[in-house]
Amino acid sequence: MTPSWSCSTWNGTPEVDADTFEALFQRVRNWGRWGEDDQRGTLNLLDDAARAAAALVVRSGRTVSLSHDLDTLAGPDNGRPALHYMTQQCDVALGEPRVNTDFIGVDFHGKSVTHVDALCHCSFRGRLYNGIDSSHSVDSTGGSVGTVEQMRDGVVGRGVLVDLPRARGAEWVEPGAGVGPDELVETLAAQGTARLSGDIVLVRTGHRRRREVLGAWDPSHHSAGLAPESMEWLHASDAALLGGDGDSDSRPSSVDGVDSPIHALALAAMGLPLIDNMNLEDLAQACSAEGRWDFLFVMAPLRVPGGTGSPVNPLAVL
Repeated sequence: MTPSWSCSTWNGTPEVDADTFEALFQRVRNWGRWGEDDQRGTLNLLDDAARAAAALVVRSGRTVSLSHDLDTLAGPDNGRPALHYMTQQCDVALGEPRVNTDFIGVDFHGKSVTHVDALCHCSFRGRLYNGIDSSHSVDSTGGSVGTVEQMRDGVVGRGVLVDLPRARGAEWVEPGAGVGPDELVETLAAQGTARLSGDIVLVRTGHRRRREVLGAWDPSHHSAGLAPESMEWLHASDAALLGGDGDSDSRPSSVDGVDSPIHALALAAMGLPLIDNMNLEDLAQACSAEGRWDFLFVMAPLRVPGGTGSPVNPLAVL
């Protein structure tokens, strides 16, 4: 039975009660789909054939970084800034050749660093993807299942950009708005972009453009993203990864008692890895210039044993 999504008056996003959200969680759940012991989730959709087909998408050969610079300055959206300092400089080194070396440290989960979330990053009601008990699988040393190590051979596939501001004729989608599946489908249709099984779906809200014009704010409380029912469309169309220029969740949350419903549905229910805080501005310009919004997507997370994710610099190859 399809739930009734009652519209809220504060931003037009459906207000979802706990029972309705639980029913949605069950409908999009991929537990057992690829076996009881599976730890890869929707990455299983990116097989050799899918990667080979994605390579055929390349036309111009243009490459675009989908990451932001590591930000070492604290701000409303960067409460845990990256660390970068020199550990040795040539002018004080001994011997030849002399070298410059530096230290880089990053607490990457948050609202600033471009990063991928592994499936062990998020549980819902104590369960990770595939029904795994989070308390038995993640401790102070890291995770034992569903870690970023599942991506150690890289993530390669066909990427598609859903450029919401372009379709709206706006600079950005205002924070607080939850984008539903109809708008995603209509935006792709306006772009002339077909959706295929195993696609890596990147949703641009114009988050970074708004920040550039109006200044930084704390997106933990106010951000544009997807409405929960959009995950049903992503599930039905077999998306392999979901990325956004925020963290894909709209805030304030429209779900009673769930702060990050997209994270819960994607990571815990679907086994769908998320890429947060992407730089999609350069990609949007490149896609518009070439008149196409599909590309080869390439990402190589760091090999961190037990890692709940990794900072990344994904690339689009047009």
